[in-house]
Amino acid sequence: MRPTKLSFGAALALLVFILPGPAAAEDLATLARTSGTPDIPGLKIVWLAPWGDPAAAHPWTNIIVHQTEGPAGSARAGALAQSKNPARRGVTLWVETDGTVYWAVPETLVTLHGDGANRNDNRYIDNGPTYRKVVRDNSIGVEFAGNYPDVTMPPTDAQVAAWRILSKLLRLRYRIPRERIYAHNWIDYKDARYCEGCALAELARAAD
Repeated sequence: MRPTKLSFGAALALLVFILPGPAAAEDLATLARTSGTPDIPGLKIVWLAPWGDPAAAHPWTNIIVHQTEGPAGSARAGALAQSKNPARRGVTLWVETDGTVYWAVPETLVTLHGDGANRNDNRYIDNGPTYRKVVRDNSIGVEFAGNYPDVTMPPTDAQVAAWRILSKLLRLRYRIPRERIYAHNWIDYKDARYCEGCALAELARAAD
């Protein structure tokens, strides 16, 4: 069953518990620049591809947030398929409905997502900085599973909690400014039924 939404008070209490404080923030910054398969406080990461030297990673300058039309449990399958065939259409990281993060392919590889940056209507954001510029060659992709059979379903509380930490981890590792986190629908024509990744991208841009 899909997790129920927390009350505002319960959600606030949970975030106070899981969000890094000043000391933990320093630890996260240090961990973000390590190699291997580090344990990240507050995150459960399944490392299908370990980190290397961050200086040798692909020069990512953007993060693109995706949501896949798959049922709960599909992130693991997607990540495993991506790991076996990095050239298939997909992303580097997959996030399951329970908050588990799957790091699917090496950070040196460019996956097939965010093809065209072809949205130029300024519907969600000013597309001047993104039009034909925020593309797969410079953007690391994160896929959130579980919006099936209703694509308008929001991410789960566990996904939101994981994303608060994961988005900061990615920004610290690749030195990506928060304003360079984009929802898929902000940069590409995708699905008129909902704004894919928008709530998650907005959350990450507003985070401390």
